[in-house]
Amino acid sequence: MFYFVYIIQSLKLNKLYIGFTEDLNKRIKEHNENKSRYTKNKGHWKLIFYEAYLNKYDALRRERYLKSSKGWTTIKTMLQEYLAKGQKQEEIKTINRKILLK
Repeated sequence: MFYFVYIIQSLKLNKLYIGFTEDLNKRIKEHNENKSRYTKNKGHWKLIFYEAYLNKYDALRRERYLKSSKGWTTIKTMLQEYLAKGQKQEEIKTINRKILLK
């Protein structure tokens, strides 16, 4: 069994959400069907990044880290190319710290 840490992006609001799950496909579907309290009514969500872990504790620790200030810097570095492809620089700046925390 794998445990996933993932980042999704709201196509409507250009916000990012970081989460943890044991079933990635099911969880993304729940976000898009407004079954998640934190992402409800914020438009369609697109999976832009995920990591898989064999150990649940490792995945939860990684999720917690990515939600921290240092983690946000890591996210921006990891996703810099992706974010730059489809968006202008000023749009990238607006994404800064728009992570919805659990």
